[in-house]
Amino acid sequence: MRALALALPLFALTACKGGDDSAEPLATEVPSDMVGQASGGPAVESEYGTPVKDRVATIGLLNKRNNLQQDLTLKPGEARRVGNVVVKLLSCERTLPWESPEETGAFVQVFVEERLTADQPLKWRTVFSGWLFKNSPSLNVVEHPVYDVWVKACAMKFPGEEDSPSAAASSAAKPSGRASPKPSTSPSPTPSAAPSASPTPTASPAAAEA
Repeated sequence: MRALALALPLFALTACKGGDDSAEPLATEVPSDMVGQASGGPAVESEYGTPVKDRVATIGLLNKRNNLQQDLTLKPGEARRVGNVVVKLLSCERTLPWESPEETGAFVQVFVEERLTADQPLKWRTVFSGWLFKNSPSLNVVEHPVYDVWVKACAMKFPGEEDSPSAAASSAAKPSGRASPKPSTSPSPTPSAAPSASPTPTASPAAAEA
């Protein structure tokens, strides 16, 4: 009986561990209807810089339930699913190198699979669609009780970035590489010889006779 009493807790513990193996993996496949969803027209191309289709944005995603944070690297038109949230990038932009203040922005859409009430089935819902700004996050925020999304970077280049004022200022601080003329070295004046010692006065004949 004592052996049976000890075996029952071990059996129950084994059953609990076995239940963890049956947990479903985190879904990562983006729904097909969401991939082809219209984004409100083609992105407006800038006169300068990398074409929109070749830019790469880094978007931060935070799950407030488990405090899990990760970075999503996306190109315009791409979407990434993490569990029951999908983040889609439409465009990203940053200010010209000579503009101030500097700013980085990204146009993103956030979709969450959730139910509004307990008796409703799960359904994908658009919770955010608009621009997010790195240095001014309060201008537009993702308001959701579980997920937070923000822009971290937009990888793109502008022509002549090496000629920006900051680069010019840094190059101005460096030596130009052109040797400055050395001052001519004039011969140092030769010190004049010390005056000879005055001759010792000779005794007069009258003083000698005395």
